[in-house]
Amino acid sequence: MRFRSVARLLCFVAACTLPAILLSPAPAQVAGRPITLIVPYSPGTGIDILARALGAELSQKWGQSVVVDNKTGASGNIGTGIAARAEPDGNTLLMMAKVFVVNPSLFKSVPYDPIASFIPIIKLATGSIVLAVHPSVPANSVQEFVQYAKSNPGQINYGSPGFGTPHHLAMELFKQATHTSLTHVPYRGTAGVMNDIIGNHVSAMFVPTHVALPLADAKEIRILGVASDKRVAAAPDVPTLIEQGLSGFEVDLWFGLLAPAGTPSDVITRYNAVFNEFLRAPKMVAELGKQGLVSAGGPPKVLRDLIATDLAKWQKIIRDAAITAD
Repeated sequence: MRFRSVARLLCFVAACTLPAILLSPAPAQVAGRPITLIVPYSPGTGIDILARALGAELSQKWGQSVVVDNKTGASGNIGTGIAARAEPDGNTLLMMAKVFVVNPSLFKSVPYDPIASFIPIIKLATGSIVLAVHPSVPANSVQEFVQYAKSNPGQINYGSPGFGTPHHLAMELFKQATHTSLTHVPYRGTAGVMNDIIGNHVSAMFVPTHVALPLADAKEIRILGVASDKRVAAAPDVPTLIEQGLSGFEVDLWFGLLAPAGTPSDVITRYNAVFNEFLRAPKMVAELGKQGLVSAGGPPKVLRDLIATDLAKWQKIIRDAAITAD
């Protein structure tokens, strides 16, 4: 009789506590320690702003401290290497940008393997870039710019924020696709190159769409086309490069979230679920829009496939163009 009473009591306790367990936020990390989002770039950059917005949401959701740790240097390799060596306990995550898959082909060695060192959690957001020229360039379309470049081989300077940046690699892909010769002028950051295309010290460059649009409205640059697979909502009247004859020409900016290899699958699942929830929220959609980004989301496989595809794509482009950052 006593056994039955104890059994009934245990069943009652289980029935009361199980829903609470299932409905709790179930933080993915070690309790009592902050979650660290490693950003391998400087404070104030787009990826840093995104990390801080997501970190604030995560802290509020799970009631646990979230620290954004900027580990800069070597085009993101230093911070990425630190994240790759972190304990795979769910407490350390890496905010990554497209150059994550580019650097292994640019540098003789990097402190991580883009496939083996990490487990994808989620693709966070994408952004578009446009081909822009100084208004003095006699071209109002991609075809006219190609003709102008072929008539002046090697004489047209194009700018970028530095070797291996998406801006640089997009133009190298453009040169390969159009069989044109343009001269690269690398800068140390975005501010200098933007000033110089406005000042006509360089004639062309690929520019993030949200940066280019106000300059185009002010007639300081001219936009020739967008390098996405379809037109972008912010500039619906701007045709894609694909529409203008460059079949398959697609270069976008994208950001993702990774965990060190060995992180348990249930941890990855919990993080993926909570970040998908954030990315669907109107507040986050608006925050991303301010940075010219569109929220992405989806299962980890979306980011995993993107990493594999872009790794192979840019490896070939970099090899064919003989680009190196060393």
